[in-house]
Amino acid sequence: MKHPVTPDGRYFVVRGRLWRLANPELDEAERSKLTKRLMAARRAVRDAKANADPDAEATAHRAVDDTKRALGERGPVWVGRWIAGP
Repeated sequence: MKHPVTPDGRYFVVRGRLWRLANPELDEAERSKLTKRLMAARRAVRDAKANADPDAEATAHRAVDDTKRALGERGPVWVGRWIAGP
């Protein structure tokens, strides 16, 4: 099932909540590299929780946040040819 996307193309909607899409200006190689890094960081969060290691969990959460920012899913909103308006 494909989720609906907002008219500006920045977000998709799941159960009424907006989630920002990755920056479409990223080339496929970079997006793939960042996606692999994101999955590894999420696994690190899972493992740190399972090991009850708050320091490792905090480090892993920072890695998730840094990678999501690199993908354009967090931080300043990406602007490109897909977006109408300012």
